[in-house]
Amino acid sequence: MAVRLALRIAYLGGGFFGSQVQADRRTVEGEVIAAARRLALFEDWRLARFAFAGRTDRGVHARGQIAAFDTPDPDRARSALNLQLPRDCWCTGVAMVPDEFHPRYDARSRTYRYYFPRIRLDPVAMAGAADCFRGRHDFSRFARVEGKDPFRNILSVRILNDHGFACLEVTGESFLWQMVRGMAGALLAVGEGKMEGDDIMYLLSGAQGDRLPPAPSDGLVLWEVDCGIGFEPVPRSPRSTAFLETVRGHHEVMTRVASILEEGE
Repeated sequence: MAVRLALRIAYLGGGFFGSQVQADRRTVEGEVIAAARRLALFEDWRLARFAFAGRTDRGVHARGQIAAFDTPDPDRARSALNLQLPRDCWCTGVAMVPDEFHPRYDARSRTYRYYFPRIRLDPVAMAGAADCFRGRHDFSRFARVEGKDPFRNILSVRILNDHGFACLEVTGESFLWQMVRGMAGALLAVGEGKMEGDDIMYLLSGAQGDRLPPAPSDGLVLWEVDCGIGFEPVPRSPRSTAFLETVRGHHEVMTRVASILEEGE
């Protein structure tokens, strides 16, 4: 008899063409599905109601993506999935969930972190400007709206210092495509003295104009998806741990991203 299983997934996005399944492209969903099929956790991912909590673009990383599917063998998933996953993607936790659980629709909030390059920035100005995003606003100038409601509710937003990196942490009920990267690009401009908080408030007012260019994808991490689930930790495979060691030599932002993903919890 099949049960519904939720997985907490971490990955380095640089080697994937985003998270969503694509024909003839390497994606995170594609690798997780392939690993699950090799373990006979299910045969058809559609019949297993396989789903992720949301999409991430090419180059975007995740610490707390959530997947769910039906399987007759949850114990095998716990014990062997990380042995089948590639070295840049791994499961950090598992949980039994109700049959009707869907990681996208049951998500209460999502949290992202954006790690800025280690350049001269004004964190005080960035923190003040970041507070402009709090609440419900029109994000047309910060995201690819593509016919969706441009209004989104930001629950919390702050600028952190994480091991010498300025970092944007933002939690919202939902996000538009490239919205966090648009916010990060604006705050980077504030930190460099090219914009002010008043400029952000003007852009959030619904004023017409071009969309701000998004910040590069490799600084963005899907930090957490809150579905009200308590996950049982799962050990990483040695291959993934060794791979993260090599990533630290890439460049400074990726060094920090690799570190936070290895920390897992």
